Amino acid sequence: MSNSPSQRIKDLGLVLPPAPPPAGLYKPVMVVDGFLYISGQGPMKSDGTYITGKVGETLTLGEAKLAAEQVGLTMLSTIITHFGDIDRIQRLVKTLGMVNSTPEFDQHPLVINGFSELMADIFGTENGVGVRSAVGMILPGQVAVEIEAMFELH
Repeated sequence: MSNSPSQRIKDLGLVLPPAPPPAGLYKPVMVVDGFLYISGQGPMKSDGTYITGKVGETLTLGEAKLAAEQVGLTMLSTIITHFGDIDRIQRLVKTLGMVNSTPEFDQHPLVINGFSELMADIFGTENGVGVRSAVGMILPGQVAVEIEAMFELH
């Protein structure tokens, strides 16, 4: 992919929400030994509220996948706000996707694809796809999806 991540964001016409303030005692981002770690992010909308609900109860698979994509946009905003130059990211290494779901819902990987597909669009299929886990759980504030990630830097 010849375009930089920042240019791809522009080319795709993506609108980033505001970066959320920390909801506890932690750092939103941290750089260690050439890796950028991002704390868990929720699906923040442009108005500063979150997409909430439980998949299998109040949200469909499709709605949850869109929420996971929104988490990706939130994460990009957090990176730009707290780290700076998104073009210093070489590749996505690891994703942990957590889905607020009923016990019967079993398609967590399909939900987290919303995030993964966005990262592939921005960083390319080679550098935007890393290792990944997708699990179901109860999430704070009833956010639909929470995702944390690790990126390798140039």
